[in-house]
Amino acid sequence: MVRAGAVASHLPASGLDIFGDLRKMNKRQLYYQVLNFAMIVSSALMIWKGLIVLTGSESPIVVVLSGSMEPAFHRGDLLFLTNFREDPIRAGEIVVFKVEGRDIPIVHRVIKVHEKDNGDIKFLTKGDNNEVDDRGLYKEGQNWLEKKDVVGRARGFLPYVGMVTIIMNDYPKFKYALLAVMGAYVLLKRES
Repeated sequence: MVRAGAVASHLPASGLDIFGDLRKMNKRQLYYQVLNFAMIVSSALMIWKGLIVLTGSESPIVVVLSGSMEPAFHRGDLLFLTNFREDPIRAGEIVVFKVEGRDIPIVHRVIKVHEKDNGDIKFLTKGDNNEVDDRGLYKEGQNWLEKKDVVGRARGFLPYVGMVTIIMNDYPKFKYALLAVMGAYVLLKRES
């Protein structure tokens, strides 16, 4: 019987020989590394779900993708959101909203609020750096947004931290390469 370590020792030794490193691991080490990787992924998902519950927002962290909110926010800024239903929407507040027919949420400022006697609120938004309001962005026939359209309200931000996300969306090959390197690192990292 030939041991896997003996076979792998005949392969060229290079820092990028991922499959060779995997062959050198015994089954227990490999299972441990796969389990370690699964724990990292599940921990990240639990943290994300916890943030959703704590903030009341379906997306507690978003990246500003355009310059429409300059000078308040720049492309690549990371926004922290909350969306507590009992908080009233006020003019001047920065909200993130979804419009039917558009996949990507929009970050803009509330410029007008109309509150009816029954408590229903409708509001109009506009980007700080835009010439006109957002009625052209809303679905056809829609002139106002409602509370149900709001993903969250900006409560804080980190400047330019989200540029990594923009780069990964603009250059998908970079994204896949980065994910492959990170996955290989987690799988091949040995405990000392």
